[in-house]
Amino acid sequence: MDRRIPAMALAMTALVASMGAAGPTPKKTPSPSPTPTPSASPTQGDGTLQILTYRGYAEYGGTSPRVNWVGDFEKTTGCRIARLDTVQTADDMARAVAARPYDVVSAGPVLAAAMIKAKQVQPIDPAKVTGYDDLTKRFRDMTKVSGKVYGVPYLWGFHEFLYDSTRVKGGDLKKVFESDHVSLKDSPLTIADAALTDSSVDDPFELTESQLDRAVALLGEHKDRTYWKNPLDLVKGFATGSLDYAQATPYYRLLLQKAGKPIKAVTTRKTTGWLDSWMLGANIPNTDCAYRWLSWMAAAPAQRDAAAWVGLAPANLKACKGRAKQMCEAYGADKSKWLERVAFAVRPPGDCEGSEGECTDYDLTWTKRWGALVS
Repeated sequence: MDRRIPAMALAMTALVASMGAAGPTPKKTPSPSPTPTPSASPTQGDGTLQILTYRGYAEYGGTSPRVNWVGDFEKTTGCRIARLDTVQTADDMARAVAARPYDVVSAGPVLAAAMIKAKQVQPIDPAKVTGYDDLTKRFRDMTKVSGKVYGVPYLWGFHEFLYDSTRVKGGDLKKVFESDHVSLKDSPLTIADAALTDSSVDDPFELTESQLDRAVALLGEHKDRTYWKNPLDLVKGFATGSLDYAQATPYYRLLLQKAGKPIKAVTTRKTTGWLDSWMLGANIPNTDCAYRWLSWMAAAPAQRDAAAWVGLAPANLKACKGRAKQMCEAYGADKSKWLERVAFAVRPPGDCEGSEGECTDYDLTWTKRWGALVS
């Protein structure tokens, strides 16, 4: 892996290499705090920015002085980051957005849809974003709602189903969901992955009621399966031999393989993915620095640094060089045919018309069914 791999990943690699099935359970390695909190927040519109993002998406030199594309932004543009809040999970981000306004937010499809509906963000003028056309067209199209652009594509990924080749012989996706020793991501969107076991499903994010019922029933067949919030849990599961399968990204496959574990990915006809994009907060008195930030994050250097640091793929293919090359290869970023098999979550999931009428609503139906499943 790249020498800029996050501190948490390094700890995880050491953990996997040192653990055995009978070994003691190590202390949980805390997630790094990649960015020191800048100075207290002044009034918006005075050449400063207030930013909310995931850990590792906007590095300020807190983990390593060599990893700092936020400081370079300040030096180059003259804009100052007055507040930089970082979170670990999508739930954490939703709570942060509900607590206060931000100038720019990096959001996945579910949160993006919620913020658009709540009018917490405003449309973006692509003409004001330098290098916007360098971003992959498919991802640019995914940020459009009712003909308006609501995001600048940044990082993306997709799920694989990893397996320990010394314990199981691979198999198909249905075999994964029938296993008693599988760890799935704790998210309602995991229903879409289960739905892909149904040959009648083409787009797993546009499920009819009957398709949703079958997917949830499949998930409910094994009450004792685990659902992870922290990827460290699935790494520990493979290290201790308690897992046969786990839902993860290609980054964790590479990480486990680097640690010497015989991990492979199940071959599937389709897989699910997501895009995180930078969104522009509503009611900003002066958007000049916000657009400078959007342009900075659309450019290859920032996307290259972020992709290599967090283990995702950049939306700007010009970033697929140097330290980000391995991530681009792992995700097949420049292979259009490979990407055709990825079903990306839409804004919001379920906002469609299905063959049996309207598709199931994500906020009301998916989240409720998921809550009942994992409670």
